[in-house]
Amino acid sequence: MANVKIIEAKSQQVSEVASKLKDSSCVVVADYRGLNVKQVTELRKQLREAGVEFQVFKNTLVRRATANAELSELDEYLTGPTAIAFSKDDVVAPAKILADFAKKNDKLSVKAGVVEGRVVGVEQIQELASLPSREGLLSMLLSVLQAPVRNFALAVKAVAEKQEGGAQEA
Repeated sequence: MANVKIIEAKSQQVSEVASKLKDSSCVVVADYRGLNVKQVTELRKQLREAGVEFQVFKNTLVRRATANAELSELDEYLTGPTAIAFSKDDVVAPAKILADFAKKNDKLSVKAGVVEGRVVGVEQIQELASLPSREGLLSMLLSVLQAPVRNFALAVKAVAEKQEGGAQEA
């Protein structure tokens, strides 16, 4: 008979993974087979700097967690060595970091993900990775919001200069 402590520990892990799947705005599932320790350390560093949690789990454990989180469609991607990146805040960061890392290291491959509670394939993760980061989007928004004010200020300045020129001629 299985040890009760082991069963309790695994049950707790399943519930933790299920809550991470539910609470994260973006989850990316990747196959890391063939990466060496240096490469994995670098990848973890990049993800940690972006506020993304990156962990390796047994597929059977994750399958139980997906059942609890009502994300069973993800089960078909849980084969082979699987690492999962969880991000609560930034939807783009895990997809962008893993996709960029996969371009440089052919051993890493993105399998699928969960975006805002929906299971998506590798194509959607790649599309998400091509989006600008949150900071980039905010700076774009800021420049769009500033443009009318800047244009108004330039127009006022031009009118003032024109009136000064007309006053000097008179």
